[in-house]
Amino acid sequence: MAGKATIIEVGDHEVRVSNPDRVYFPELGATKLDLVEYYLAVSDGIVRALRERPCMLHRFPDGLAGEKVHQKRVPNGAPPWLETVRVTFPRYNRHADELCVTKPADVIWAVQMSTVEFHPWNSRRADTERPDEWRIDLDPMPDCPFDTVRRVAPVVREVLGELGITGYPKTSGGKGLHVYVRIEPRWGFSDVRRAALAFAREVERRAPDDVTTTWWRRDRDPRSLFIDYNQNARDHTIASAYSVRGVPAATVSTPVTWDEIQDLDPGDFTIRTVPARFAKLGDLHATIDDHAHSLDTLLEWADRDEKAGLATPE
Repeated sequence: MAGKATIIEVGDHEVRVSNPDRVYFPELGATKLDLVEYYLAVSDGIVRALRERPCMLHRFPDGLAGEKVHQKRVPNGAPPWLETVRVTFPRYNRHADELCVTKPADVIWAVQMSTVEFHPWNSRRADTERPDEWRIDLDPMPDCPFDTVRRVAPVVREVLGELGITGYPKTSGGKGLHVYVRIEPRWGFSDVRRAALAFAREVERRAPDDVTTTWWRRDRDPRSLFIDYNQNARDHTIASAYSVRGVPAATVSTPVTWDEIQDLDPGDFTIRTVPARFAKLGDLHATIDDHAHSLDTLLEWADRDEKAGLATPE
């Protein structure tokens, strides 16, 4: 049974949380209030990951047992202190005023609205058409074990190192691994995607038995690790650092060190375990904004590949 509403003080704001005892994650017995308390515990990290980005919300109004709702637009009746950013969708001649997180209260408001997962754009409201984040998504195919991720991660790190680029890894909250790179907001989505594909192809050259960049899913070896460069396309989003995932175990997309990857089990990072880790280690992505990298070399690689007949899939 869901209990009475409770008031949560978050900074200068109060958020009324209805049905705090509603069970969201049956496997853990975790409730809506548990989800609120988790996001409060990692508030510095989740706000840093979402700050000033258009954000799609993955909502579960009835918990995981119910329907999942992908929500772009902030609904009417949102508190006046909640900030939004308008993004346009030219293909449909439409726009949406999406959540634009700037403070912990924004996150807790979203959780009150039954949000479990936060999926931000890789651009910010200062210029939503020029990304400042390049995302490397190591996405295992159905028969690809995490051991393959462990083998490929050092290759990713090696190539980044040769480029003079610092990457910030995190678990996906599922079977994969993400690496985020802060970039100069000089390029549009298509060029960032081209750069991401050029990088993925270089990793594939160095680990051909493990990695694929094959575009069509049906053509990929189900045992391979796909580097999903398309996550850098416009309006493509993936769960942010510290986002809980909408799965029964309540796993969390968790920042990790490069050295941890060889021994970690992604399933160990949940809403029950990550707060203590965060309290001990802080935010492992805390320095991600300290330096923005150039894509010039990667775009040169993209030009080289295209001249060699390797097309960029549309």
